[in-house]
Amino acid sequence: MKNQYTKEDIYRLVEEEDVEFIRLQFTDMFGMLKNIAVTASQLERVLNNQCMFDGSAIEGFVRIEESDMLLYPDYSTFEIFPWRPQQGKVARMLCDVYRPNGEPFEGDPRHVLKRAIQKAAEMGYVFSVGPECEFFLFNTDENGMPTTNTLEEAGYFDIGPADFGENARRDMVMTLEDMGLVIEASHHEMAPAQHEIDFQYDEALTTADNIMTLKLAVRTVAKRHGLHATFMPKPKANVNGSGMHINMSLHDKEGRNLFADAEDEHGLSREAYYFMGGLMKHIKGMAAITNPLVNSYKRLVPGFEAPVYIAWSSTNRSPLIRIPSVRGESTRIELRSPDSAANPYLTLAVCLVAGLDGIANQIMPPESVDCNIFAMTQEERNRLQIDHLPSTLEEALDELEKDPLICEVLGGHIAKKYIAAKRSEYLRYRSQVSEWELQEYLNKF
Repeated sequence: MKNQYTKEDIYRLVEEEDVEFIRLQFTDMFGMLKNIAVTASQLERVLNNQCMFDGSAIEGFVRIEESDMLLYPDYSTFEIFPWRPQQGKVARMLCDVYRPNGEPFEGDPRHVLKRAIQKAAEMGYVFSVGPECEFFLFNTDENGMPTTNTLEEAGYFDIGPADFGENARRDMVMTLEDMGLVIEASHHEMAPAQHEIDFQYDEALTTADNIMTLKLAVRTVAKRHGLHATFMPKPKANVNGSGMHINMSLHDKEGRNLFADAEDEHGLSREAYYFMGGLMKHIKGMAAITNPLVNSYKRLVPGFEAPVYIAWSSTNRSPLIRIPSVRGESTRIELRSPDSAANPYLTLAVCLVAGLDGIANQIMPPESVDCNIFAMTQEERNRLQIDHLPSTLEEALDELEKDPLICEVLGGHIAKKYIAAKRSEYLRYRSQVSEWELQEYLNKF
């Protein structure tokens, strides 16, 4: 749950805790965390929303002619960095980005999610989310630069000494708890050097903020252990990639889970089915957001547990959407395609609005597919009308442009700039010659 700090609370905490520096953090449209650091002497200016920065310096923000932007700190996100000195401490607050005229900046991803949450609230819903954040811990070279090297060979749920990252992961969990997150579980994942940390289910904006906090803390603690933490979806071939499965549910204002129905064969309500139907309808248009990198589509291939086909099930993990076995107040929908590189604000916004579209238009999903889709023939998949996710970033961008609802969620500003930037990224990728191509073709042709 969020801290309910007031302006007076922030003044008091800064003084009592001997906070000397405050980092005002915000994200760009790609989910990269940015910040401006100020000293405690500037706190009054900060809390009066008077901290200005040059928006033209942030990719996807604004042109130089309209560059002035203001940071409005969210008091509830005030946290002291546990890894900084205990004298002259460093704290942070996550911020919303505003224009000088006092209007929210339409290119601020946090604003995009707030807008989606407001839409849900108007329909009587509270959107709750629990992510599963996966990452790799790799060795660094003699200059401290990241590599993809690891000496460990641990697998799913393995422990030390096979799990070389166990100590670093423990420090990450303790650091995150010091920063206010409630960590429910952490463990070694399937691939060597791959890890997962899961924190408590919460309201969507808090969850997105917590994902950004987790990424910062994980990378900082890893560096202190001489390791590099990467949320790149597929840093190594022939092993599982890193996903960010998203568990979702809707609650009413009294806190009741609206996805639960004990009378249904799957324990799901009409709202749950419709929400799932909306996700499945829009998942292709969402893919460029939930899977934002060229590299993301190296993860979405058969054979490595990541979903490829647009289907759902309550009994197996091969489809796009899984219904975990818990029911009642814990009933939820797990979307398995998003990866760890996704911007959490934009990802949760498109998931929410796609699901709400399903509810508003009563979009029923197809029948559940309760067998291994990867083991089916193409003819069997065709007969069941099982479609597949985009296989490249270029395909995903084409699908995004064809989905007016998802473009509307992002807003005209982000949609236009995001698509242009990602098309440029794909073009740069296409112009490269990979080591695989040299090994496959150089001697043959």
